[in-house]
Amino acid sequence: MDDRSPVSATDLARELGRSRGQQQAVGHVLRAVARCQGLQPVLDEIVEAAERLCEGEHAQLYLREGDIFKVAAESGDQGGGLAYANEHPHLRDRTTVVGRVALSQDIVQIADVLADQEYDYGAQAIVGFRALLGVPIVLEAELIGALAIGRNVPGLFDDEHVELVKTFADQAAVAIANARLLDAVERQRTELARFVSPQVAELVSSPEGERLLAGHRAYISCVFCDLRNFTAFAETAAPEDLLDVLREYHAALGQLIPHYEGTLEHFAGDGVMIFFNDPLPVSEHELKAVRFALNAREQFEDLASLWRKRGNELALGIGIEAGYATLGRIGFEGRYDYGALGPITNLASRLSTSAAAGQVLIGPRVHAAIEEAVDAVPVGKLELKGFGRPVPAYEVRRLRDGG
Repeated sequence: MDDRSPVSATDLARELGRSRGQQQAVGHVLRAVARCQGLQPVLDEIVEAAERLCEGEHAQLYLREGDIFKVAAESGDQGGGLAYANEHPHLRDRTTVVGRVALSQDIVQIADVLADQEYDYGAQAIVGFRALLGVPIVLEAELIGALAIGRNVPGLFDDEHVELVKTFADQAAVAIANARLLDAVERQRTELARFVSPQVAELVSSPEGERLLAGHRAYISCVFCDLRNFTAFAETAAPEDLLDVLREYHAALGQLIPHYEGTLEHFAGDGVMIFFNDPLPVSEHELKAVRFALNAREQFEDLASLWRKRGNELALGIGIEAGYATLGRIGFEGRYDYGALGPITNLASRLSTSAAAGQVLIGPRVHAAIEEAVDAVPVGKLELKGFGRPVPAYEVRRLRDGG
């Protein structure tokens, strides 16, 4: 004989409603994590969901920093409550509901803060809450924060509300950890992008990054730029003037590299090497490389005019060729670069060295790929250092219409 009491339709509907509410709350938080917009949107979703699940009138979320708890998000109409909380973080003591959560690492209820002799937090006079529910946010047995949900009338929260938000807090802890991890990765990627090209910064933090960094073969277009008359200038210029020229030169080229989907290989004094079509594929990379070079030449003219007024005669030479190269991590533990190795990089460098002031020289493979899109003239076969045979080269003068 079954002694269990039958579940009424009302109870079943209530239980289904609670379950649906919790699923929706978790879903909102997970979507905030998935959007990868940072930690704050996740915290905002958590605190708003906690308020709804407990039928509270306002809520705050606190994160632990050492031995204190600082407000990180709020929900509901709290007037100046957030400003007060920012100026008065919670301690591990019994003067606040968050402090009591920190001491016990368990659910804490205060039925009426005005009747509680130990409670002493000035926000009550600002917000007007009477009942408080404190919920620990615990991850792997470590207290990382707490939720404080308030109502403006005295009385304990129902057991079902308490259990609901307690379960939700466990899931919220995982969401916070994931959001923090994504935040850290994004900060590291942003910081890394200050020192290497954005593509390489992205590559380092991608699942396939280790394989590509280990070394691979790819067909790329390689651009090499250097300055004419730079050696003579460097011999006589003051160090400050030399650095100013290099900074302006590098800045002019640097702003163009991401625009044309290039990857910076290195700055080496007046020499700059960029390649296209790795680590990310670039459509029509030969043409992108030439467009970059022509735009760089145009940008450089403004700089050269400024330098001439200072008495410095400097000009830009550019060489471009396409071909296969081996790409990957080069360097040593503690100082790695992402580089390209092979004859193609040497050829682009030699073409750059052979280019006259303001000249863009391309090799035969680039010319074959883009000859319909550019106005280019042959300059003959060049004897280039390191190459046993003369190399046919072409001077690119301009893009044709539609090129």
